[in-house]
Amino acid sequence: MDKIELIDSNKPNKKNNKFNKNIKFILIIILAFALGVGLMYWYSVANPTVVTKNRTVSETKVTEEAMEDAIDKVYDSVLCIEVMSSDGTVLSTGTGFVYDKDDKYGYVLTNAHVVSGGTNIQGVLSNNNMAELTLLGSDTYTDLAVLRMDVKDVLQVASIGSSSNIEIGNTVFTVGSPMGATYAGTVTKGILSGKDRLIETSTSNGLSSESYIVKVLQTDAAISPGNSGGPLVNLAGDVIGITSLKLVDDEVEGMGFAIPIEDAMNYVDYLEQGKEIQRPVMGVSVIDLTNPYVLYRYNINVPDNVDSGIYLVEVNNGYPANDAGLRAGDIITAINGEEVTTSAEFKYELYKYSIGDSVEVTYYRDGKEATTNVKLDKAS
Repeated sequence: MDKIELIDSNKPNKKNNKFNKNIKFILIIILAFALGVGLMYWYSVANPTVVTKNRTVSETKVTEEAMEDAIDKVYDSVLCIEVMSSDGTVLSTGTGFVYDKDDKYGYVLTNAHVVSGGTNIQGVLSNNNMAELTLLGSDTYTDLAVLRMDVKDVLQVASIGSSSNIEIGNTVFTVGSPMGATYAGTVTKGILSGKDRLIETSTSNGLSSESYIVKVLQTDAAISPGNSGGPLVNLAGDVIGITSLKLVDDEVEGMGFAIPIEDAMNYVDYLEQGKEIQRPVMGVSVIDLTNPYVLYRYNINVPDNVDSGIYLVEVNNGYPANDAGLRAGDIITAINGEEVTTSAEFKYELYKYSIGDSVEVTYYRDGKEATTNVKLDKAS
């Protein structure tokens, strides 16, 4: 007869004991790991300045290196421009930069007002050598001029960038000649403070003055007399603008302006060839309604329902305005729906278009509003 053995459930099981010990060991490891992670997290929270300090130092180092590289990329392309009298006296100074070269010449961009004082022009290079400059062409309205120099004198050609890609607040810098050749090669740093600013400026030939509105970039980089015509540069070392003017007021600091480089490059081909930049005309003489003295002098009565605009003093025969039915005494208030309140605004809106374009002109005659289409032509 087979023997049957009963198993006592209270009897210790060696396999179970071994399993329990392994579980406890694993739990101890997990708890130790969790405790270590917790302590590391607590330490990082309690001591955040260490991490922040390291990150700040790293970013500052990268910015300084980027600035140095950007300056190196453009610095030797910049020159101080001196306009000389026949006896060798310096009449005026400014800044320019080499934007292109070919087998014979290097080509320099600057402001028209920098070189308007004469034709005897020389440049002081970054190595203090002198270069003879020849004026090829200039344009008062855009305030741009192109000069050429012997290619053997060219030390560097600037890289032309784009102002459309830069954001407000981005770092920019200028290279220029504040107060003349003594401080040539001065670098000033700031930020891009604004884009597409519309600034009214004026030119004078001694007998009369003419106002213009120009679209510019705004920066707080220091700009002084002599900086005009120099490059405004981004951190990639690319020229994004041409330093042009500064707002001067006892209550204002750090408001300088530059011509967007795209606007300048649109005209360099004309200026290199010495061609006059032709702009559309209507064939009218105008005065602003904002000047009460002029209105009184010409005995002009403005209708009560007209708040602003430009008064047509004369409409010339054979020109687009006359062909479109405009007459002396009419008051133009808009071009293609864009309001014009001054002669400067009138020119700004008009110069957006090309010769041969048609624009809708809104005007008042005898107190009644009307419109007409004007096909723009060039000046004869």
